[in-house]
Amino acid sequence: MKTTLKIEELAQFCLGIFLFSQLHYSWWFFPTLLLLPDIGMLGYLVNTKVGAMVYNVFHNKAIAIAIMLAGMLYLGELYSLIGIILFSHSAMDRFLGYGLKYPDNFKNTHLGTMG
Repeated sequence: MKTTLKIEELAQFCLGIFLFSQLHYSWWFFPTLLLLPDIGMLGYLVNTKVGAMVYNVFHNKAIAIAIMLAGMLYLGELYSLIGIILFSHSAMDRFLGYGLKYPDNFKNTHLGTMG
């Protein structure tokens, strides 16, 4: 099952690359912005509960898709870019085994315990 989930996340990451290719941004934007959603880890400076909440907002694919669609339909390419980066980053993280966080410990994720 783990392999199937990783293949699914890799496919979603590839979808993110394809969606990015439909925008009018230089290719160097994608790798440059790809790690930016990890800024959500700053919430852990407050405590683990706030950290998990902020981290999960930045790594929630439903939020990413909503921002992406809002950009495509109403708000413009910048919002599409933000949504695509959030979506792609989340897929990449999950492919690498980093899941959404539980509030008790950074290493406790919806994919199991890291490490």
